[in-house]
Amino acid sequence: MKPTLVLVGRPNVGKSTLFNRLTRSRDAIVADIPGLTRDRHYGHGRLGDKPYLVVDTGGFEPMVKEGILHEMAKQTRQAVDEADRVLFIVDGRTGLAPHDKVIAEQLRKTGRKIMLVVNKTEGMASSVVTAEFHQLGLGEPCAISAAHGDNVNELVELALADFPLPQAEEKEDRHPKIAIVGRPNVGKSTLVNALLGEERVIAFDQPGTTRDSIYIDFHRNGRPYTLIDTAGLRRRGKVFETVEKFSVVKTLQSVEDANVVVLVLDAGNEISDQDAHIAGFILETGRALVVAVNKWDGLDNYQRDTIKNDIARKLSFLLNFAKLHYISALRGSGMKGLLPSIDAAYAAAMANLSTPRLTRTLLAAVEKQQPPRAGLSRPKLRYAHQGGSNPPLIVIHGSALDKVPETYQRYLENTFREAFQLEGTPLRVVFRSGHNPYAEKGAAPLSEAEAKRAHRRRMVGRKKYG
Repeated sequence: MKPTLVLVGRPNVGKSTLFNRLTRSRDAIVADIPGLTRDRHYGHGRLGDKPYLVVDTGGFEPMVKEGILHEMAKQTRQAVDEADRVLFIVDGRTGLAPHDKVIAEQLRKTGRKIMLVVNKTEGMASSVVTAEFHQLGLGEPCAISAAHGDNVNELVELALADFPLPQAEEKEDRHPKIAIVGRPNVGKSTLVNALLGEERVIAFDQPGTTRDSIYIDFHRNGRPYTLIDTAGLRRRGKVFETVEKFSVVKTLQSVEDANVVVLVLDAGNEISDQDAHIAGFILETGRALVVAVNKWDGLDNYQRDTIKNDIARKLSFLLNFAKLHYISALRGSGMKGLLPSIDAAYAAAMANLSTPRLTRTLLAAVEKQQPPRAGLSRPKLRYAHQGGSNPPLIVIHGSALDKVPETYQRYLENTFREAFQLEGTPLRVVFRSGHNPYAEKGAAPLSEAEAKRAHRRRMVGRKKYG
Protein backbone atom coordinates (compact mmCIF):
# COMPACT_ATOMS: atom_id res chain seq x y z
CA MET A 1 0.00 0.00 0.00
CA LYS A 2 1.22 3.49 -0.82
CA PRO A 3 1.53 5.82 2.18
CA THR A 4 -0.97 8.69 2.15
CA LEU A 5 0.14 12.25 2.87
CA VAL A 6 -2.67 14.70 3.66
CA LEU A 7 -2.15 18.47 3.37
CA VAL A 8 -4.04 20.48 5.99
CA GLY A 9 -4.02 24.16 6.91
CA ARG A 10 -5.97 27.38 6.95
CA PRO A 11 -6.91 29.02 3.62
CA ASN A 12 -4.22 30.40 1.29
CA VAL A 13 -1.14 28.93 2.96
CA GLY A 14 -0.04 27.15 -0.25
CA LYS A 15 -1.53 23.66 0.11
CA SER A 16 -2.50 23.37 -3.57
CA THR A 17 0.88 24.72 -4.70
CA LEU A 18 2.57 22.02 -2.61
CA PHE A 19 0.12 19.41 -3.99
CA ASN A 20 1.13 20.30 -7.55
CA ARG A 21 4.80 20.19 -6.57
CA LEU A 22 4.46 16.76 -4.92
CA THR A 23 2.48 15.27 -7.83
CA ARG A 24 4.54 17.06 -10.50
CA SER A 25 1.32 18.23 -12.07
CA ARG A 26 -0.95 21.23 -12.36
CA ASP A 27 -4.03 19.31 -11.27
CA ALA A 28 -5.03 21.67 -8.45
CA ILE A 29 -6.12 25.24 -9.17
CA VAL A 30 -3.61 27.72 -7.79
CA ALA A 31 -4.21 31.47 -7.49
CA ASP A 32 -3.72 34.16 -4.87
CA ILE A 33 -7.33 33.81 -3.73
CA PRO A 34 -8.30 32.04 -0.47
CA GLY A 35 -10.85 29.24 -0.57
CA LEU A 36 -10.20 27.87 -4.07
CA THR A 37 -10.00 24.22 -2.98
CA ARG A 38 -13.22 22.89 -1.48
CA ASP A 39 -13.23 19.10 -1.88
CA ARG A 40 -10.39 16.75 -1.06
CA HIS A 41 -8.23 16.11 -4.10
CA TYR A 42 -6.10 13.00 -4.63
CA GLY A 43 -2.87 12.67 -6.62
CA HIS A 44 0.08 10.30 -7.07
CA GLY A 45 3.69 11.17 -6.37
CA ARG A 46 7.05 9.40 -6.24
CA LEU A 47 10.38 10.12 -4.59
CA GLY A 48 13.02 7.76 -5.95
CA ASP A 49 11.68 4.23 -5.46
CA LYS A 50 8.98 5.33 -3.03
CA PRO A 51 5.51 6.07 -4.45
CA TYR A 52 2.90 7.82 -2.34
CA LEU A 53 -0.59 9.30 -2.43
CA VAL A 54 -1.07 12.97 -1.61
CA VAL A 55 -4.40 14.57 -0.68
CA ASP A 56 -5.13 18.29 -1.01
CA THR A 57 -7.88 19.68 1.22
CA GLY A 58 -9.79 22.93 1.48
CA GLY A 59 -8.99 25.65 3.96
CA PHE A 60 -9.73 24.14 7.40
CA GLU A 61 -12.29 26.11 9.42
CA PRO A 62 -13.00 23.66 12.29
CA MET A 63 -15.07 26.07 14.41
CA VAL A 64 -17.68 26.90 11.72
CA LYS A 65 -20.89 24.92 12.34
CA GLU A 66 -22.89 25.46 9.14
CA GLY A 67 -22.71 26.38 5.47
CA ILE A 68 -20.08 25.60 2.87
CA LEU A 69 -17.14 26.11 5.27
CA HIS A 70 -18.62 23.47 7.58
CA GLU A 71 -18.88 21.03 4.64
CA MET A 72 -15.27 21.77 3.70
CA ALA A 73 -14.18 21.05 7.29
CA LYS A 74 -16.00 17.69 7.15
CA GLN A 75 -14.08 16.82 3.98
CA THR A 76 -10.79 17.71 5.69
CA ARG A 77 -11.59 15.56 8.74
CA GLN A 78 -12.40 12.60 6.48
CA ALA A 79 -9.09 13.05 4.68
CA VAL A 80 -7.19 13.17 7.99
CA ASP A 81 -8.87 9.90 9.02
CA GLU A 82 -7.37 8.28 5.89
CA ALA A 83 -3.88 9.75 6.43
CA ASP A 84 -0.66 7.92 7.21
CA ARG A 85 1.01 11.30 7.72
CA VAL A 86 -0.59 14.75 8.07
CA LEU A 87 1.40 17.69 6.72
CA PHE A 88 0.14 20.75 8.62
CA ILE A 89 0.96 23.76 6.43
CA VAL A 90 1.45 27.23 7.94
CA ASP A 91 2.50 30.51 6.35
CA GLY A 92 6.03 31.64 7.23
CA ARG A 93 5.47 35.15 5.86
CA THR A 94 2.37 36.01 7.87
CA GLY A 95 3.64 34.18 10.97
CA LEU A 96 1.75 32.21 13.58
CA ALA A 97 -2.00 32.94 13.48
CA PRO A 98 -4.64 32.17 16.15
CA HIS A 99 -6.35 29.98 13.54
CA ASP A 100 -3.17 27.83 13.35
CA LYS A 101 -3.42 27.09 17.08
CA VAL A 102 -7.04 25.95 16.73
CA ILE A 103 -6.14 23.62 13.84
CA ALA A 104 -3.13 22.24 15.73
CA GLU A 105 -5.34 21.37 18.69
CA GLN A 106 -7.89 19.65 16.42
CA LEU A 107 -5.17 17.62 14.68
CA ARG A 108 -3.58 16.57 17.96
CA LYS A 109 -6.89 14.96 19.02
CA THR A 110 -6.92 12.70 15.93
CA GLY A 111 -3.87 10.73 17.05
CA ARG A 112 -2.35 10.89 13.56
CA LYS A 113 1.35 11.49 12.92
CA ILE A 114 1.74 15.19 12.14
CA MET A 115 4.54 17.11 10.48
CA LEU A 116 4.59 20.89 10.82
CA VAL A 117 5.51 22.54 7.49
CA VAL A 118 6.33 26.26 7.31
CA ASN A 119 5.73 27.37 3.72
CA LYS A 120 6.73 30.51 1.77
CA THR A 121 10.18 30.76 3.40
CA GLU A 122 12.19 31.49 0.26
CA GLY A 123 14.99 33.97 0.98
CA MET A 124 14.54 33.69 4.76
CA ALA A 125 16.71 32.03 7.43
CA SER A 126 15.04 28.75 8.45
CA SER A 127 15.90 29.02 12.12
CA VAL A 128 14.40 32.51 12.32
CA VAL A 129 11.22 31.90 10.33
CA THR A 130 10.34 28.68 12.18
CA ALA A 131 11.08 29.91 15.72
CA GLU A 132 7.61 31.06 16.72
CA PHE A 133 5.93 27.88 15.42
CA HIS A 134 7.61 25.71 18.08
CA GLN A 135 4.91 26.79 20.52
CA LEU A 136 2.39 24.66 18.60
CA GLY A 137 4.06 21.63 20.18
CA LEU A 138 4.14 19.54 17.00
CA GLY A 139 7.86 18.91 16.86
CA GLU A 140 10.59 20.45 14.72
CA PRO A 141 9.07 22.62 11.94
CA CYS A 142 10.27 22.00 8.37
CA ALA A 143 10.82 25.21 6.35
CA ILE A 144 10.03 24.95 2.62
CA SER A 145 8.96 26.96 -0.39
CA ALA A 146 6.33 25.06 -2.38
CA ALA A 147 6.39 27.68 -5.15
CA HIS A 148 10.18 27.45 -5.64
CA GLY A 149 10.70 23.83 -4.58
CA ASP A 150 13.09 24.67 -1.72
CA ASN A 151 13.49 21.72 0.70
CA VAL A 152 10.41 19.93 -0.72
CA ASN A 153 12.34 16.70 -1.44
CA GLU A 154 13.78 16.79 2.07
CA LEU A 155 10.24 17.16 3.44
CA VAL A 156 9.02 14.10 1.53
CA GLU A 157 12.04 12.07 2.64
CA LEU A 158 11.21 12.83 6.27
CA ALA A 159 7.52 12.07 5.74
CA LEU A 160 8.27 8.68 4.13
CA ALA A 161 11.20 7.70 6.35
CA ASP A 162 9.12 5.25 8.44
CA PHE A 163 7.61 3.47 5.43
CA PRO A 164 9.41 0.53 3.77
CA LEU A 165 10.08 0.30 0.05
CA PRO A 166 7.03 -1.18 -1.69
CA GLN A 167 7.04 -4.57 -3.36
CA ALA A 168 7.20 -4.65 -7.15
CA GLU A 169 4.02 -2.97 -8.36
CA GLU A 170 1.69 -4.80 -10.64
CA LYS A 171 1.11 -3.22 -14.02
CA GLU A 172 -1.87 -0.93 -13.73
CA ASP A 173 -4.87 -1.96 -15.81
CA ARG A 174 -6.48 0.53 -18.14
CA HIS A 175 -9.78 1.58 -16.66
CA PRO A 176 -12.51 4.09 -17.51
CA LYS A 177 -12.14 7.76 -16.56
CA ILE A 178 -15.63 9.23 -16.26
CA ALA A 179 -16.17 13.01 -16.26
CA ILE A 180 -19.47 14.29 -14.79
CA VAL A 181 -20.28 17.48 -16.70
CA GLY A 182 -23.14 19.98 -16.91
CA ARG A 183 -24.41 23.42 -15.99
CA PRO A 184 -24.19 24.65 -12.38
CA ASN A 185 -26.59 23.13 -9.85
CA VAL A 186 -27.87 20.26 -12.03
CA GLY A 187 -26.78 17.67 -9.43
CA LYS A 188 -23.32 16.59 -10.62
CA SER A 189 -21.81 16.19 -7.15
CA THR A 190 -24.95 14.44 -5.91
CA LEU A 191 -24.60 12.01 -8.82
CA VAL A 192 -20.94 11.39 -7.94
CA ASN A 193 -21.91 10.61 -4.34
CA ALA A 194 -24.70 8.30 -5.54
CA LEU A 195 -22.30 6.35 -7.77
CA LEU A 196 -19.77 6.06 -4.93
CA GLY A 197 -22.32 5.25 -2.23
CA GLU A 198 -20.89 7.88 0.14
CA GLU A 199 -20.73 11.65 0.61
CA ARG A 200 -17.36 11.94 -1.07
CA VAL A 201 -17.77 15.46 -2.49
CA ILE A 202 -19.71 18.46 -1.23
CA ALA A 203 -23.26 18.56 -2.54
CA PHE A 204 -24.75 21.89 -1.51
CA ASP A 205 -27.88 23.70 -2.71
CA GLN A 206 -25.88 26.56 -4.14
CA PRO A 207 -24.57 26.97 -7.70
CA GLY A 208 -20.79 26.89 -8.02
CA THR A 209 -20.08 24.66 -5.00
CA THR A 210 -17.54 22.60 -6.97
CA ARG A 211 -14.75 24.80 -8.32
CA ASP A 212 -11.99 22.33 -9.16
CA SER A 213 -12.08 19.02 -11.02
CA ILE A 214 -11.92 16.26 -8.42
CA TYR A 215 -10.50 12.85 -9.44
CA ILE A 216 -11.83 9.94 -7.36
CA ASP A 217 -10.78 6.29 -7.74
CA PHE A 218 -13.28 3.58 -6.80
CA HIS A 219 -14.13 -0.05 -7.53
CA ARG A 220 -17.47 -1.54 -8.50
CA ASN A 221 -18.03 -5.27 -9.14
CA GLY A 222 -14.28 -5.81 -9.00
CA ARG A 223 -13.54 -3.25 -11.71
CA PRO A 224 -11.60 0.03 -11.15
CA TYR A 225 -12.97 3.40 -12.26
CA THR A 226 -11.98 7.04 -11.91
CA LEU A 227 -14.77 9.59 -11.47
CA ILE A 228 -14.11 13.25 -12.25
CA ASP A 229 -16.46 15.73 -10.58
CA THR A 230 -16.26 19.03 -12.47
CA ALA A 231 -17.33 22.61 -11.99
CA GLY A 232 -20.56 23.77 -13.63
CA LEU A 233 -20.12 25.35 -17.06
CA ARG A 234 -21.82 28.72 -17.47
CA ARG A 235 -22.24 30.76 -20.63
CA ARG A 236 -19.04 32.64 -21.47
CA GLY A 237 -20.71 35.99 -20.86
CA LYS A 238 -21.67 34.94 -17.32
CA VAL A 239 -18.19 33.87 -16.22
CA PHE A 240 -17.17 36.92 -14.23
CA GLU A 241 -14.96 35.77 -11.36
CA THR A 242 -11.35 34.75 -11.88
CA VAL A 243 -12.11 31.60 -9.88
CA GLU A 244 -14.87 30.63 -12.30
CA LYS A 245 -12.62 31.18 -15.30
CA PHE A 246 -10.12 28.75 -13.77
CA SER A 247 -12.93 26.28 -13.09
CA VAL A 248 -14.19 26.35 -16.69
CA VAL A 249 -10.69 25.67 -18.01
CA LYS A 250 -10.27 22.75 -15.59
CA THR A 251 -13.64 21.31 -16.65
CA LEU A 252 -12.76 21.45 -20.35
CA GLN A 253 -9.40 19.82 -19.60
CA SER A 254 -11.18 17.09 -17.63
CA VAL A 255 -13.46 16.33 -20.59
CA GLU A 256 -10.41 15.88 -22.80
CA ASP A 257 -8.74 13.70 -20.14
CA ALA A 258 -11.79 11.44 -19.73
CA ASN A 259 -12.80 8.36 -21.71
CA VAL A 260 -16.52 8.71 -21.03
CA VAL A 261 -18.49 11.86 -20.22
CA VAL A 262 -21.80 11.83 -18.37
CA LEU A 263 -23.71 14.95 -19.41
CA VAL A 264 -26.11 15.84 -16.58
CA LEU A 265 -29.27 17.75 -17.49
CA ASP A 266 -31.80 19.28 -15.10
CA ALA A 267 -35.25 17.86 -15.84
CA GLY A 268 -36.81 20.70 -13.86
CA ASN A 269 -35.65 23.27 -16.41
CA GLU A 270 -35.89 23.40 -20.19
CA ILE A 271 -32.87 22.34 -22.22
CA SER A 272 -30.88 25.52 -22.70
CA ASP A 273 -28.51 26.68 -25.42
CA GLN A 274 -25.72 26.17 -22.88
CA ASP A 275 -26.62 22.47 -22.59
CA ALA A 276 -26.34 22.21 -26.37
CA HIS A 277 -22.98 24.05 -26.34
CA ILE A 278 -21.60 21.67 -23.70
CA ALA A 279 -22.84 18.67 -25.69
CA GLY A 280 -21.24 20.12 -28.82
CA PHE A 281 -17.89 20.50 -27.07
CA ILE A 282 -18.03 16.88 -25.87
CA LEU A 283 -18.78 15.80 -29.43
CA GLU A 284 -15.86 17.85 -30.78
CA THR A 285 -13.46 16.17 -28.36
CA GLY A 286 -14.76 12.78 -29.51
CA ARG A 287 -15.44 11.44 -26.05
CA ALA A 288 -17.92 8.64 -25.41
CA LEU A 289 -21.12 10.01 -23.92
CA VAL A 290 -23.98 9.03 -21.63
CA VAL A 291 -26.77 11.53 -20.91
CA ALA A 292 -28.32 11.60 -17.41
CA VAL A 293 -31.54 13.62 -17.08
CA ASN A 294 -31.58 14.34 -13.34
CA LYS A 295 -34.38 15.35 -10.92
CA TRP A 296 -36.83 13.22 -12.91
CA ASP A 297 -38.81 12.15 -9.83
CA GLY A 298 -40.33 15.58 -9.26
CA LEU A 299 -42.13 15.82 -12.64
CA ASP A 300 -45.65 14.93 -13.73
CA ASN A 301 -46.37 13.17 -17.05
CA TYR A 302 -46.90 16.40 -18.97
CA GLN A 303 -43.58 17.84 -17.79
CA ARG A 304 -41.80 14.60 -18.67
CA ASP A 305 -43.21 14.60 -22.20
CA THR A 306 -42.19 18.25 -22.57
CA ILE A 307 -38.57 17.65 -21.54
CA LYS A 308 -38.31 14.58 -23.81
CA ASN A 309 -39.50 16.63 -26.77
CA ASP A 310 -37.08 19.39 -25.79
CA ILE A 311 -34.17 16.93 -25.78
CA ALA A 312 -35.22 15.47 -29.14
CA ARG A 313 -35.35 18.95 -30.66
CA LYS A 314 -32.20 20.57 -29.19
CA LEU A 315 -29.89 17.58 -28.71
CA SER A 316 -30.87 15.51 -31.75
CA PHE A 317 -27.22 15.31 -32.86
CA LEU A 318 -26.49 13.09 -29.81
CA LEU A 319 -29.42 10.73 -30.03
CA ASN A 320 -28.01 8.52 -32.82
CA PHE A 321 -25.34 7.17 -30.47
CA ALA A 322 -25.73 8.39 -26.84
CA LYS A 323 -27.82 6.47 -24.29
CA LEU A 324 -30.29 8.50 -22.17
CA HIS A 325 -31.12 7.76 -18.53
CA TYR A 326 -33.87 9.50 -16.55
CA ILE A 327 -32.70 9.52 -12.93
CA SER A 328 -32.92 11.06 -9.49
CA ALA A 329 -29.39 11.14 -8.08
CA LEU A 330 -30.70 12.33 -4.71
CA ARG A 331 -33.17 9.46 -4.29
CA GLY A 332 -31.22 6.86 -6.27
CA SER A 333 -34.02 6.08 -8.74
CA GLY A 334 -33.12 5.18 -12.34
CA MET A 335 -29.46 4.65 -11.42
CA LYS A 336 -29.31 0.90 -12.04
CA GLY A 337 -28.53 1.07 -15.75
CA LEU A 338 -26.20 4.08 -15.67
CA LEU A 339 -22.91 2.28 -14.94
CA PRO A 340 -23.59 -0.52 -17.50
CA SER A 341 -24.15 2.19 -20.13
CA ILE A 342 -20.84 3.80 -19.12
CA ASP A 343 -19.13 0.41 -19.47
CA ALA A 344 -20.68 -0.13 -22.91
CA ALA A 345 -19.67 3.37 -24.07
CA TYR A 346 -16.10 2.83 -22.85
CA ALA A 347 -15.89 -0.56 -24.59
CA ALA A 348 -17.13 0.99 -27.85
CA ALA A 349 -14.71 3.94 -27.59
CA MET A 350 -11.71 1.65 -27.03
CA ALA A 351 -12.76 -1.14 -29.44
CA ASN A 352 -10.22 -2.77 -31.75
CA LEU A 353 -11.67 -2.99 -35.25
CA SER A 354 -10.02 -5.51 -37.58
CA THR A 355 -8.96 -4.34 -41.04
CA PRO A 356 -10.50 -7.29 -42.96
CA ARG A 357 -13.88 -6.82 -41.29
CA LEU A 358 -13.79 -3.04 -41.78
CA THR A 359 -13.00 -3.53 -45.47
CA ARG A 360 -15.78 -6.12 -45.92
CA THR A 361 -18.24 -3.74 -44.23
CA LEU A 362 -17.07 -0.88 -46.48
CA LEU A 363 -17.42 -2.89 -49.71
CA ALA A 364 -20.87 -4.14 -48.67
CA ALA A 365 -21.95 -0.55 -48.00
CA VAL A 366 -20.65 0.59 -51.39
CA GLU A 367 -22.41 -2.30 -53.15
CA LYS A 368 -25.65 -1.33 -51.44
CA GLN A 369 -25.29 2.40 -52.12
CA GLN A 370 -22.50 3.79 -54.30
CA PRO A 371 -21.19 7.31 -53.73
CA PRO A 372 -22.63 9.86 -56.17
CA ARG A 373 -20.66 10.82 -59.28
CA ALA A 374 -18.46 13.88 -59.23
CA GLY A 375 -18.36 15.05 -62.86
CA LEU A 376 -17.36 12.16 -65.14
CA SER A 377 -15.82 10.07 -62.38
CA ARG A 378 -17.15 8.35 -59.30
CA PRO A 379 -15.12 8.14 -56.06
CA LYS A 380 -13.68 4.64 -55.58
CA LEU A 381 -13.52 3.29 -52.00
CA ARG A 382 -11.10 0.35 -51.86
CA TYR A 383 -10.29 -0.59 -48.25
CA ALA A 384 -10.50 0.65 -44.64
CA HIS A 385 -8.51 0.30 -41.44
CA GLN A 386 -8.63 1.70 -37.89
CA GLY A 387 -6.61 4.86 -37.29
CA GLY A 388 -7.24 5.43 -33.56
CA SER A 389 -9.60 5.03 -30.63
CA ASN A 390 -11.56 7.19 -28.17
CA PRO A 391 -13.18 8.03 -30.54
CA PRO A 392 -12.82 5.18 -33.03
CA LEU A 393 -11.22 6.55 -36.20
CA ILE A 394 -11.74 4.70 -39.49
CA VAL A 395 -9.46 5.57 -42.41
CA ILE A 396 -10.78 4.80 -45.91
CA HIS A 397 -8.40 4.60 -48.88
CA GLY A 398 -9.28 4.99 -52.54
CA SER A 399 -9.29 7.55 -55.31
CA ALA A 400 -11.13 10.85 -55.81
CA LEU A 401 -12.28 10.64 -52.18
CA ASP A 402 -12.21 14.42 -51.81
CA LYS A 403 -15.43 14.33 -53.86
CA VAL A 404 -17.34 12.20 -51.32
CA PRO A 405 -20.21 14.34 -49.95
CA GLU A 406 -20.98 14.68 -46.24
CA THR A 407 -24.27 12.82 -46.62
CA TYR A 408 -22.43 9.74 -47.89
CA GLN A 409 -19.87 10.07 -45.09
CA ARG A 410 -22.71 10.01 -42.53
CA TYR A 411 -24.13 6.94 -44.31
CA LEU A 412 -20.80 5.17 -43.87
CA GLU A 413 -20.53 6.23 -40.21
CA ASN A 414 -23.98 4.80 -39.46
CA THR A 415 -23.10 1.60 -41.35
CA PHE A 416 -19.90 1.06 -39.34
CA ARG A 417 -21.67 1.93 -36.08
CA GLU A 418 -24.38 -0.65 -36.73
CA ALA A 419 -21.97 -3.35 -37.95
CA PHE A 420 -19.65 -3.04 -34.94
CA GLN A 421 -22.36 -2.10 -32.39
CA LEU A 422 -20.53 1.09 -31.35
CA GLU A 423 -23.12 2.42 -28.90
CA GLY A 424 -22.26 5.43 -26.79
CA THR A 425 -19.33 6.84 -28.74
CA PRO A 426 -18.98 9.21 -31.67
CA LEU A 427 -17.29 7.75 -34.74
CA ARG A 428 -15.01 9.51 -37.19
CA VAL A 429 -14.37 8.57 -40.81
CA VAL A 430 -11.55 10.15 -42.80
CA PHE A 431 -10.64 9.66 -46.46
CA ARG A 432 -7.17 9.21 -47.96
CA SER A 433 -6.93 9.44 -51.73
CA GLY A 434 -4.13 7.47 -53.36
CA HIS A 435 -1.43 9.29 -55.36
CA ASN A 436 -1.68 9.02 -59.15
CA PRO A 437 1.86 8.11 -60.34
CA TYR A 438 1.06 9.14 -63.91
CA ALA A 439 -0.07 12.64 -63.05
CA GLU A 440 2.35 15.30 -64.29
CA LYS A 441 3.82 17.24 -61.43
CA GLY A 442 2.74 20.83 -61.50
CA ALA A 443 0.24 20.29 -64.34
CA ALA A 444 -3.05 22.15 -64.00
CA PRO A 445 -6.14 19.93 -63.70
CA LEU A 446 -8.27 19.55 -66.83
CA SER A 447 -11.58 21.33 -67.02
CA GLU A 448 -14.72 19.23 -67.52
CA ALA A 449 -14.89 20.17 -71.23
CA GLU A 450 -11.21 19.27 -71.76
CA ALA A 451 -11.71 15.97 -69.96
CA LYS A 452 -14.64 15.10 -72.28
CA ARG A 453 -12.57 15.90 -75.41
CA ALA A 454 -9.66 13.78 -74.12
CA HIS A 455 -12.07 10.92 -73.43
CA ARG A 456 -13.49 11.12 -76.99
CA ARG A 457 -9.96 11.08 -78.46
CA ARG A 458 -9.11 7.95 -76.49
CA MET A 459 -12.27 6.22 -77.65
CA VAL A 460 -11.61 7.14 -81.32
CA GLY A 461 -8.05 5.81 -81.00
CA ARG A 462 -9.31 2.51 -79.62
CA LYS A 463 -11.72 2.04 -82.55
CA LYS A 464 -9.11 3.00 -85.13
CA TYR A 465 -6.29 0.82 -83.84
CA GLY A 466 -8.15 -1.66 -81.64
